[in-house]
Amino acid sequence: MSKTTNINMVVAGLLAALFIGALDVTVVATAMPNIMKDLHGMSSISWVFAIYTLTTCITTPIFGKLTDLFGRKLVFVIGIALFVIGSVLCGLAQSMTALILFRALQGIGAGALNPVCFTLVGDLFPGEKRGKMMGVFGSVWSVAGLLGPLVGGYFVDNISWRWIFYINVPIGAIALILVVGFLHQNVERKSKKIDYLGALTFTVALSALMYALLSGGKEHPWDSGLIIGLFAVAAVFLLLFLWVEKKAEEPMMPLSIFKIRVLNVSNISGFLAFSITTGVTIYAPIWIQAVLGHTATSSGLTVMPMSLAWPLASNIVGRLMYRMGIKASIVTGSFIVLAGAAWMIALDIGSPYAYWVGIMVVIGFGMGFVSTPSTVIVQSVVGWEMRGVANASNSLMRSLGQTVGVAVFGTIFNSYVTIPGNKPELVSGMHAIFIFLAVIAAANLVSALFLPAHRQVLAQQRSA
Repeated sequence: MSKTTNINMVVAGLLAALFIGALDVTVVATAMPNIMKDLHGMSSISWVFAIYTLTTCITTPIFGKLTDLFGRKLVFVIGIALFVIGSVLCGLAQSMTALILFRALQGIGAGALNPVCFTLVGDLFPGEKRGKMMGVFGSVWSVAGLLGPLVGGYFVDNISWRWIFYINVPIGAIALILVVGFLHQNVERKSKKIDYLGALTFTVALSALMYALLSGGKEHPWDSGLIIGLFAVAAVFLLLFLWVEKKAEEPMMPLSIFKIRVLNVSNISGFLAFSITTGVTIYAPIWIQAVLGHTATSSGLTVMPMSLAWPLASNIVGRLMYRMGIKASIVTGSFIVLAGAAWMIALDIGSPYAYWVGIMVVIGFGMGFVSTPSTVIVQSVVGWEMRGVANASNSLMRSLGQTVGVAVFGTIFNSYVTIPGNKPELVSGMHAIFIFLAVIAAANLVSALFLPAHRQVLAQQRSA
């Protein structure tokens, strides 16, 4: 079988694996009313989503390092196995507590899949081909965002909500067969030391931070002893983690990567840009429903234009970035996102629904121009032995941006809205969020300007 055929089969398997991970995020939300009805756990509903985010964030950098140590195939097998087993157990869950525990296992598996899939694209495709493939892979999240509500709705209405998890089994099996059967990579066989202490201190630091961000202002006040204590624990263990990494023979996250300007700027940009999309995704439907008076279905469809514009832009920029320049692509996308955020500030109670469609298209198109070149540039400045870590650090910063964004936007919103359903307070609260989103978008644009010129990136790529 030809090398091209092998690569195509591997790509198909990676796309399948990435798809079920992305689909799981949206399909569960659609089925949640029926899950609550069957399992009786309304008070724990937020943790069905939060635990998945928590375990994914924690394990992504750990698995990213393991891909560099033991090869991509082994970590992929572990990730897909954990995700599929977790999915089956979620489908079998008889209580909300059990579902939350099994969702944690799913999240661990997803933490392995994300860095492996994107790292393998960097391994298999050079230069411009890598950019095109990143555009295709970036589209998976948007396609999953569109199909999730439809798939979830179909299973809930016609079969059972449990099948939103069982469907991962055949797709996961196909992904496993294709990648294991057609991926051929030589991994140096030598004794490798795992940084257990680094992984432990990192896990404690990030767990404390994520729990504080996910529960602060909801289950516990921000100024409560628990939340303050969690932030303190996160800070202490982060310092311990940095100290351990400095001394470790084979560090989980080599501190040398923080000397790479491209990686630092890309991580900052990812943190800022993905916090913007989170804010838009949460508060645009609220405005449509609570301020304009549209139905819940109409408000839920508000995000769809962004889900369509994002993959379109990802594929366009994937083909153009090496001609127009990687830095120019990211700066252009950042400017477009800022334009969309500025448009939100201009909204008032009388603004038509069509304005929101335009805003979503603009922000989605801008994000496509930001996310795809950012992923390519991260991979271009490191060698094979650090590509997994670099990808994982970028994925982690994007996830942290989303989590911190949810916490900060919620705090701002709650400071304005004291009476549920009060429209003037709702409008004031969301306008404050829109202004903050524009500030973040401006900061993201400024950060993109610090990227080195395109020719410097190409020089680093050749040396890596």
